[in-house]
Amino acid sequence: MRLVFAGTPEVALPSLDAIAASDHELVGVVTRPDAPAGRGRTLVASPVAQRAEQLGVPVLRPAHPREPDFQEALRALAPDCCPVVAYGALLPQSALDIPVHGWVNLHFSALPHWRGAAPVQHSIWAGDEVTGATTFRIVKELDAGPTYGVMTERIRPTDTAGDLLARLAEGGASLLVATLDGIADGSIEARPQQAEGVSYAPKIEVDDARIDWTRPAVAVDRQVRACAPAPGAWTTYAGERLKVGPVRPVEAVLPAGELAVAKNEVLVGTGSSAVRLGEVRPNGRKQMSAADWARGARLETGSSLGDTGES
Repeated sequence: MRLVFAGTPEVALPSLDAIAASDHELVGVVTRPDAPAGRGRTLVASPVAQRAEQLGVPVLRPAHPREPDFQEALRALAPDCCPVVAYGALLPQSALDIPVHGWVNLHFSALPHWRGAAPVQHSIWAGDEVTGATTFRIVKELDAGPTYGVMTERIRPTDTAGDLLARLAEGGASLLVATLDGIADGSIEARPQQAEGVSYAPKIEVDDARIDWTRPAVAVDRQVRACAPAPGAWTTYAGERLKVGPVRPVEAVLPAGELAVAKNEVLVGTGSSAVRLGEVRPNGRKQMSAADWARGARLETGSSLGDTGES
């Protein structure tokens, strides 16, 4: 089939590479416009755009896919199907109707669970033991289209969202190519999603990532891992924001938010047992171990994190 791939961030690259290496003909790529990055805020092409240019594939960067010029350019490429991985813009029906076999999305959950922008983060935060990736045909309703295939992946006890997403991106690339193969030879058909078990995974905002130390240790652990690497779980100390990397529950018990500082570790109390802090990032500084931060800040046992944080 003639394919036009749509995607933007690094997580889409395994699928783009797999499609480029497949028997299908990759005739174009759609991605988000170049965006400002770094201290100089220079415009930088998306990871997908950069890889497409390396592959010698034409790149379309519409401000929005409803633009008539974009849709005319897409029609000129005459795609049979448009595979999608984390493109990042809503597709109007006029664009969905262009390829004969529609737009086939690789979504990082086992649908109908966790429809939406942040399925991997929500699956970790909720304490799911298994998640997956699903290929489905895009329709107007959010992530509700009929599905072609699914893969499953166990969530490991120490997985961050970044860890889990990387594995799903690799496994999902094979699923996406297999789906496209099946569409091409007519061996698979899309099936409606189950009406039961629908759940939603909206984008996790910075405010959502603020740690409530009165929650049990297991909940704090899940939240911190779900928010890593982005947006990054955080708390405050002495009125300043402190980003918190993955933590580890321990058997010690401390009042919620209270610190116990030793030479090589820093514990903080939760609503159940304490957790051991791993990496932290004080406001305006580089990431460092909690022990190094404690020494530099001259922390003492009995200090607190959160709204009651004291120096």
